[in-house]
Amino acid sequence: MKAISPDLKSHLSSELTTLVTCWVLTRRDGVRMAFTTHDRELDIDTLTFSPVNGFLPSSISSTNSLNVDNLEVHALLSSDGLSEKDIRAGLFDHATIAIFQVNWQVIGQGKLYIRTGWLGEFTLRDDHFTVEIRGLTQRLQQVIGDVFSPECRADLGSDKCHVNLDKFSGLGQVTAVVSRDSFSDANRTEADGWFDYGSVRWLNGANTGLKTEVKIYTGGQFVLYDKLPVAIEIGDLYLSFAGCDKRSATCKDKFQNFKNFKGETAIPGTDALYNYPGLK
Repeated sequence: MKAISPDLKSHLSSELTTLVTCWVLTRRDGVRMAFTTHDRELDIDTLTFSPVNGFLPSSISSTNSLNVDNLEVHALLSSDGLSEKDIRAGLFDHATIAIFQVNWQVIGQGKLYIRTGWLGEFTLRDDHFTVEIRGLTQRLQQVIGDVFSPECRADLGSDKCHVNLDKFSGLGQVTAVVSRDSFSDANRTEADGWFDYGSVRWLNGANTGLKTEVKIYTGGQFVLYDKLPVAIEIGDLYLSFAGCDKRSATCKDKFQNFKNFKGETAIPGTDALYNYPGLK
């Protein structure tokens, strides 16, 4: 049961209400951003809530069971608020969010909280984004601890992996642009596939600070998983990092790090279920 003030409860029971939706984002770096569906700024709890167009929360599902409660938010990208570049840069990954409603005519009546949690998966399309808001029960759906797997469970360069990424990175400069998700560097000498599943960090230009994952690397050409928010320019500097496909052979031959391989290469596959005495 949601706790609200008697005045706000009385307002909700009236035939005509003056409710607006507000939401507060707190990024992992401590930056707080506040927005409202009202047509003017609102001052609530020392925060100034800026009007935002196109804010549309989906239907809310809340139960007293351990099922995951779902809520999605659709909104327009705003240059002075939420921008595509900042979202792609990961600034809002796992940011906490609080969504509530207030009576904009009498803010002192208190808040009606709709949902609190943190941001999940973003979907970007044209000038809009959709983001999933995850509640506390979402954590109950996640695997705690390690599971057996034939492929490595460690991320390249992490504390479990111990590979020094500085030894597998290289500075480069764009010499040709194919599209917003593909470019070439004629000075690269690495073998095809060397940067597959790796990443590229942009050091200058319009995409400075962004880090993008590499899908395919062939003959000096990089194909990225996602399109960059701003077009790549010839002469842009980048720092590329080798990729790992999680296989034991790659860990051994490419990174000389098999002693830290976090996988079980002898796990039988599903075909072992059909291998029994007498089978021909």
